[in-house]
Amino acid sequence: MSLCNYSDLEGSSVFITGGGSGIGAAFVRAFIKQGAKVAFVSLDAENAGALCDDIENETGQRPLFQQCDINNIKTLKTCIETASEQLGGIDVLINNAARDTRHTLDDLSEDDWDQSLNTNLRPHFFTAQAVVESMRSKGHGSIINVGSNSSMLGLSGYPAYVAAKAAIIGLSKALARELGPDNIRVNTLIPGWVMTERQKRLWVTPEALEECLAQQCLKSTISEEDCANSALFLASKASAMITGQALIIDAGRV
Repeated sequence: MSLCNYSDLEGSSVFITGGGSGIGAAFVRAFIKQGAKVAFVSLDAENAGALCDDIENETGQRPLFQQCDINNIKTLKTCIETASEQLGGIDVLINNAARDTRHTLDDLSEDDWDQSLNTNLRPHFFTAQAVVESMRSKGHGSIINVGSNSSMLGLSGYPAYVAAKAAIIGLSKALARELGPDNIRVNTLIPGWVMTERQKRLWVTPEALEECLAQQCLKSTISEEDCANSALFLASKASAMITGQALIIDAGRV
């Protein structure tokens, strides 16, 4: 549930990767409720279709969904082009899609490494490349790259993923410097351990959750909506002078 109304987001055009489930789905829902026009891509057409139906039933507005493997940059750019044509350009880009498959130093192959970075880092650069002319023509833009506090904590169990998430912070800073003269802001949104259905299904155990909460200053779990509320702020002119920064939503775990 959004706690704030950002009037400048009404009518804005938003493109989100990985919007079919988890944090991405919360982004889609939150921006629609602000009156934004939202397009998103996801691999899972079934979940994405159900999300679109649910949002349309609740709000009367239907997001634009396109099925896409973000590893295929050509297809991803085509999806952005279609969204831009239908929504009237792109005001906000959220690079959310990621895959936190567990692995170790010993068992990761060269192909696995490439696959991890192709999913968790490479699209962030090329989606920005694809939207920048639209944002320049509008005279403004907000790019939000979703990182992970795993890169700040140096968590074990997925070193390629952690490396990609650390690189996102540097990429955001570099793009913020390059695009600042065009009034395009670039920030990193860094969630902690968010209790998505995927996390609960695969990795949340009573012991792991207890350990995480013990390390957090705030002793409550983090929801998808907690991340979405912060994304609304970074997309809005309420954060007009914030760029090149990392907003951490991890209940004080870092």
